[in-house]
Amino acid sequence: MRTSFVSTGLAFMSVPMLLWANDPVRKELESMDVPVTYLIEDTLPKKVSLSEIVVKGRKPPVSFKIDRQVFDASSFAAARQGSAIDLVRNLPSVSLNGQGELNLRGSSSFQVLINGRPTQGDPAFVLSQIPATQIERVEIISSPGAAFDADGRSGVMNIITRTAPEQGLLLQSNIMGGLPSMQRFGNTRYAHPMRGSADMALAWRKGGWEFGGGFNLLRNDMSGFRDGEVSTLFQGRKTDFPSQGERSFRRHQAGARMTAAYEPNDRNRFEAAFYRGKRFQSRVADLDYDNRRVILASGQTSGFRYFNENTQDKEGVFTLASLSSLHRIGTNATLAFNGQYEGADLSSLTTNRNLAGRHASIDYQSTSNPGHNPLNAWRAKTDYTHKKGETQWQAGYQFRYDRQDGNFSYLYRNPGDAAFRTDPAFTGNIFVQNRIHAGYLQHASARGAWSWQAGLRIEQTLRDLKTSTDPIIRKLNLLNAFPSAQIRWRANEWNTLRAGYSRRIKRTNNFELNPIPEREHSETLEQGDPNLLPELTGQWEWVWERRMQAGTFSASLYHQRILNPIQRVNSVFNDTILNRLYTNAARARQTGLEANLTLKAGKHWSGIFGGNVYRYDITGTLFGQAKATENNGWIYSINTTQTLSFDKGWMTQFSLSYLSVRATVQGRDGSFVVPNLVVKKNLPDNRWSFMAQWLYMDAGLGISNRQRISTSGADFRTTTLYIYEPDQIQLSATYQLSRKNRKMNLPQSEMAEKEF
Repeated sequence: MRTSFVSTGLAFMSVPMLLWANDPVRKELESMDVPVTYLIEDTLPKKVSLSEIVVKGRKPPVSFKIDRQVFDASSFAAARQGSAIDLVRNLPSVSLNGQGELNLRGSSSFQVLINGRPTQGDPAFVLSQIPATQIERVEIISSPGAAFDADGRSGVMNIITRTAPEQGLLLQSNIMGGLPSMQRFGNTRYAHPMRGSADMALAWRKGGWEFGGGFNLLRNDMSGFRDGEVSTLFQGRKTDFPSQGERSFRRHQAGARMTAAYEPNDRNRFEAAFYRGKRFQSRVADLDYDNRRVILASGQTSGFRYFNENTQDKEGVFTLASLSSLHRIGTNATLAFNGQYEGADLSSLTTNRNLAGRHASIDYQSTSNPGHNPLNAWRAKTDYTHKKGETQWQAGYQFRYDRQDGNFSYLYRNPGDAAFRTDPAFTGNIFVQNRIHAGYLQHASARGAWSWQAGLRIEQTLRDLKTSTDPIIRKLNLLNAFPSAQIRWRANEWNTLRAGYSRRIKRTNNFELNPIPEREHSETLEQGDPNLLPELTGQWEWVWERRMQAGTFSASLYHQRILNPIQRVNSVFNDTILNRLYTNAARARQTGLEANLTLKAGKHWSGIFGGNVYRYDITGTLFGQAKATENNGWIYSINTTQTLSFDKGWMTQFSLSYLSVRATVQGRDGSFVVPNLVVKKNLPDNRWSFMAQWLYMDAGLGISNRQRISTSGADFRTTTLYIYEPDQIQLSATYQLSRKNRKMNLPQSEMAEKEF
């Protein structure tokens, strides 16, 4: 990246640099978070004539601000042809488990922003919509201020997309194709997964007008295998029912975005954005069951074998529209408005057929769970900012409203039935509406080596929930205060210390509240709790930031106290079916240390090393037990990216992410490891690049892309090994035409992704 300093007539590329300690350019470089190597003034001649200096290098992969770490997306080439998930899981505080759940500091509850604008969906689903090639940088805000929404236990992840030109045209396009699978696990239905993607971003600016748009297509199937064991105690019977079989996915999505902006003068800006997208996922779990039962009183035994053919389809069509404006008041103040609407049409269908065998015609029972769940959400927000010198005041108000009106059915057909029948105990509709009023005040200032920020956010949450199975309308009215404070001290040119506190909330989504059971597959019913409470978390954080000649280092010590942690737990429904429920535990605590190191040696090698280790303790009373359930353990994750750059545009990069065994309220989630390798070639004009990726590297070792999950209670025990397809090979090409850049805001789906 080349930056021009008109006032000095000098042009610079970033590190490594050799400058005088009193060079006037130093402060400008420091404002870019560029580490500089300083020479003592007396070691150089007193009279030096400089008309131009060009220093070659690149911007460091990590930089720091008062409340965040900033990661340069170009440092993670191995993820560039995937989605944003493939990119962010390389960051030191981020981990991804075998179920596709994305965690920040051990929690899936964090707020995702797109260019500073909030989204409310499940983080993994929001990020799956964004091509990694459109991302410029990622900001991890672990102690957010009051101006941010209070959502997200672990903080905020802000995705900054690539930029539009100052004047003229920006064009970027990518295409990817996957080679046939190397391992198919003997699967029959989804035996031939397909993988491929295409995306394009286009932007144009002239005068006060700016237009942007883009589309992306993604097909990302994955074959897999599942090996599980379940044991239950129910009404004097002990039942064991191990199972094995296929667990594969077909997944595809498409989306298109358009933006327009107009600046009639230097005091006003207006923006409009529109998004339309569709996502489909079909999950197959075809399992052979071997049920063995013993009556404890008599010792009598019996057995029964059958084949469960299971398919779960989910489809969502999303629409998002937004209008915003920015008005400058005088020379020191701005007033911003934003309005946003999201509509989503979500549907699902889960089918189960219990057969005498894989190829048998005898049908013991068939069930069908169709569901239709439309969502509508609105957001209106206004912010006032006044800045004078080093002091800034911010104040704002936001109103959010969303509603869901879902209909869910349970149909079954027993032997001898000509048609499906409806089971009224598992059929019904649910209506939920949420209203959130929020106001905040925040102050920030700086003096010398010190900078600080403090604020208070007040939110009132109103929730109404009504189901066809219960005449009572369940209401929730919460008034919560969310204070925050950060302070930063720059001790010297190389070392900075900062500390912060913030209070956060993890809100309940409508899926977790839905009390109508769904037959996910043969052995599992899934059900929400209409009385579920949101989580409340207070977090303290202490950070040391170190700049070095060859890189950067940071270490964060943090402590969280969590009230009402939301857990997904199991109970026994009958001797061969577990009921998977959402409930609140009483409390949890988490204390951890997170570290990140970046190094560069010469012009060929650079490395990023990150890790997070924490102690997690959780306790709570489940299902009316007299004694509280407790669990705890040490958990750690490691992420590293090693890059070798060669002459003539060649580059290779190896990345590794590892998540250790984790404690849950009822058991343990096993470790999960993902290694990736990429080889990339840039053509001399830097417009074309070609890449080959080896994802989920395993090479027959049997360690990559697999995870074991175990739970237990007084009357049940489960352990399941999930094996997902390793050794995926992908080939891709990228074309880019761009000029000097500015930020291009792309709309993202806002509310409904968490229900998908």
